[in-house]
Amino acid sequence: METKETVQVNNESVFNVTDLSVSYGDFVAIKNVNMDITKNKITAFIGPSGCGKSTLIRTFNRMNDLILGAKVNGTITYQGVDLYDKMVDPVQVRRRIGMVFQKPNPFPKTIKENITFGLKVNNMTDNMDERVEKALTQAALWDEVKDDLNKNALELSGGQQQRLCIARTIAVEPDTILMDEPCSALDPVATKKIEDLMQDLVKEFSILIVTHNMQQASRSSDYCAFFTTKTSDDGKRRTGELVEFNETSVMFTTPDQELTEQYISGRFG
Repeated sequence: METKETVQVNNESVFNVTDLSVSYGDFVAIKNVNMDITKNKITAFIGPSGCGKSTLIRTFNRMNDLILGAKVNGTITYQGVDLYDKMVDPVQVRRRIGMVFQKPNPFPKTIKENITFGLKVNNMTDNMDERVEKALTQAALWDEVKDDLNKNALELSGGQQQRLCIARTIAVEPDTILMDEPCSALDPVATKKIEDLMQDLVKEFSILIVTHNMQQASRSSDYCAFFTTKTSDDGKRRTGELVEFNETSVMFTTPDQELTEQYISGRFG
């Protein structure tokens, strides 16, 4: 499948991806990905199930290291540093590049303890109360929970739990936030709050988001990457490949690839 050359943008890049492929054992989940991710912008990954979106986003903070048999080939540089250099500490990578998952996963602790957990792990124990308030404020949750910080986080609504997970992520002061379908388990009202929150957070953080929601990608992201799958030579497996990567406004109005237009318009996938 022909793909566009790496999109070059005038803004500063936070990630540079070159010839990236990820495999699990002998199964190639995604291959030949080339893209530059712009700093302090929202980049959305879209495409049908099984095209490798979640696999790809996990490469940006080395979460695939935790999966037995996973292998990453190619290069990802983060602010000029090769993320997969043997001298790079994956733990430090995950502090700098936070992750918010599909399903809200607060710890079965108090709201405050959810925030302070990562702070303690990272020895960021000065001004704890201020750090808690700042993180919850940034996640647009402080006004809703400031009088109930000792409440069990599991008693919060789904949308509040997800915003708490975002607060927990940004409390340790990362540079980048990865979001793997953060709204898929939420109702439309909670989804709108997360989308509004993203617009505020991107002023301070670079954001990468996986989403199946075309409307969400269109209204929330600055750049968009569309992936699809290609059947292997033996016809038994499907490998994800990048079809098009462009500014969202361009991709949703005048995409370069017919396959992109078919997917966005609902005639494919």
